[in-house]
Amino acid sequence: MFFDPAETMRPAPFSHSPYKSLIVPRPIGWISTVSSEGVVNLAPFSYFNGVADDPPCVMFCPNGTHREGGSKDTLANIAETGEFVFNMVGYELKDQMNLSSGNLPRSVDELAAAGLTAIASETVKPPSVGEAPAAFECKHLTTVTLPTGPKGTQNNVVIGQVTGIHVRDDVINEEGLVDIRKIKPLARLGYMDYAVVEDFFTMLRPE
Repeated sequence: MFFDPAETMRPAPFSHSPYKSLIVPRPIGWISTVSSEGVVNLAPFSYFNGVADDPPCVMFCPNGTHREGGSKDTLANIAETGEFVFNMVGYELKDQMNLSSGNLPRSVDELAAAGLTAIASETVKPPSVGEAPAAFECKHLTTVTLPTGPKGTQNNVVIGQVTGIHVRDDVINEEGLVDIRKIKPLARLGYMDYAVVEDFFTMLRPE
């Protein structure tokens, strides 16, 4: 079948839009920021990925608005301070990640509310999640404002340069590689579904 997304995102026979269910799996960008007043914010974003490695850069999309009005805390904090931290989500952190997705008042420290440990960063002010298997400290490079949809949703792409990388010692194997089986990274699917990476295979590129 074919459908035009400008006309509908949920044509028959779909009961929900299939769009996000077809861009899978997506790494979860668990982003910590701090406001100019010093309030820590932690929120997961399902549009996240690395976009370059020399220098290392990542992007994520803090779309939508806050229930108190205006941009989401993450976007507002980055606009004010120019810094953020990406925290990797392993399977063992799924419940805390989900808890941090709540739309809490701006005055609430969401990292503390989720029962997590704040670890001071080396190159930026926002803390990282102490329980995360890895974290990237980032400096803001640019924010791209995307078109606003029919529902009036704010859409943005934030790009940052990685200025520091933390990797928990217990997820590095004897060969000096990241052990994905120990991390069990969580990924976003469509609807309210998630996936966990527990195994993988290797394919060498042709010469």
